[in-house]
Amino acid sequence: MTSVLNVDTIADAAGTGPVALTKQSAAKAFGAFDQRGSKISANTAGDTFNISSFSDTSTGIFSTSLTSSMSGTEYSSVSNSHYTGTNGSNSRYSRFSASSAYSAGSFTTAGQYQNGTNEDGYFTFNVHGDLA
Repeated sequence: MTSVLNVDTIADAAGTGPVALTKQSAAKAFGAFDQRGSKISANTAGDTFNISSFSDTSTGIFSTSLTSSMSGTEYSSVSNSHYTGTNGSNSRYSRFSASSAYSAGSFTTAGQYQNGTNEDGYFTFNVHGDLA
């Protein structure tokens, strides 16, 4: 016999908020951030989860603030970036992006060409770890 569970909302025990993802292995945050300005409107956020804001700090570097903080600074943020601008036919390849400056509530991500030059791009990322 199969069972079907149909619900509109799953709430916490008090019925006042969402259920917290604390020990599951699902991504605790994800996002897409377009820093390219000339290709799409400047500094636009794509689909996000558990992201309160992005802050464009300099060329190729931005900070992400989490809505619900992580339990500490030992979590993983995996990022990807690309740029399909006018910097040559291979401008979307040989890119590196990584996050650093971890705090429980935010982290910084940078995107570079393989030669180390920072470049604005379109970034996607996901965060895994335990929420506070």
